[in-house]
Amino acid sequence: MTSGPNILAGSSAPPVFVTGSAGHVGANLVRRLLDDGVRVRVLLRHEDNNEALEGLDVERAFGDIRDLNATREALAGCRGVYHVAAKISTIEGNRAHRREVFECNVLGTRNVLQAAREAEAGRVVVTGSFSAVGHDLDDPSAPSDETMPFYPMERTMPYERSKSLVEQECWRAAGAGQDVVVATCCAVVGGADFLPSRLGRTLCDYTNGKLHAYVDGGFEFVAARDIVEGHLLCMRHGRSGEKYIFSSEYKTISEIVDLYEEVSGVPRPRRRIPARAMLVFSEVASFYLSRFHPGFPQRFTPGAIRLLRKRRHADLGKAERELGYRPTGIRAAVHEAYEFHFRRDAIANPRAKRPRADAAEHCAAQVAGNPVPAEGMRATPEGGST
Repeated sequence: MTSGPNILAGSSAPPVFVTGSAGHVGANLVRRLLDDGVRVRVLLRHEDNNEALEGLDVERAFGDIRDLNATREALAGCRGVYHVAAKISTIEGNRAHRREVFECNVLGTRNVLQAAREAEAGRVVVTGSFSAVGHDLDDPSAPSDETMPFYPMERTMPYERSKSLVEQECWRAAGAGQDVVVATCCAVVGGADFLPSRLGRTLCDYTNGKLHAYVDGGFEFVAARDIVEGHLLCMRHGRSGEKYIFSSEYKTISEIVDLYEEVSGVPRPRRRIPARAMLVFSEVASFYLSRFHPGFPQRFTPGAIRLLRKRRHADLGKAERELGYRPTGIRAAVHEAYEFHFRRDAIANPRAKRPRADAAEHCAAQVAGNPVPAEGMRATPEGGST
């Protein structure tokens, strides 16, 4: 087994390089690394919302992963790389949108891998997507594991196809001798969700009375702390050229709505829309919005509904056996997410409950930009875990 880099502790230790640190997974990862005393360098873009990094003691480099030279400069001198950045989207979009997804996800990954290889930065952990993991064609709800190839012969989202191609870039690099591991991520729930994420917006919309119905179906969800733990485990114990799936729990959308009601005190919508019916409506709406109002946010897209209809489950056996991964749960993650958004004044409904008191300190620290102690393993100076 090839292990991740082993670097001595201390301020002189080279920094760990993190892309995508302004996003949900990246913001949680950076906070975990800092809390564990790891020196961190992040790659940011001036035009992005970088609020997630405000108040954090990190080295900042500015550039775009689509720019190889800028990525080289930013990564120079680092040891250990977490490539989390991606263009996440559930829409088909227009030609410009699809090109952006491809260039950010596929070419961006190629550039990060090349820059890390040239800088001799050691192991690269790349964030993958469960939507790019294959499934049983006769029973899509059967548990999927890492051996199941992505099936491109059915209608898929540009994002799904791009993340499958991201894996191909990783396997090509690993085949040439580079140390690369893929941490496969499911739908993330939790705090430090500054942008916010799709699920974060949905929680806020629900609590603010903007969600009047829900779609049936289900998916695999992962607590932010669990996917961060998965990245650290991949860095320290993963096998190069392999991927590992990280989830916390499978939940139906009805069960997620139950949790939203629990944390917020806002009664759940009574109307449940069958996914089949919603798919027809979303096809028309998404076609119109993507072409005439491409900047308008779309919640129930055809791609998202197709995933929910499959009710896909994840097999975590490989991560549990090889890495010692132990998932927590989604209920606590939903509470953390609610507390985070409540304290950022994203909850405007006066009838919404105040967050539970036992996690107030945890959330207040996240909002203030301070590292928050995490449960379980601690990161090593190079960003692995012990």
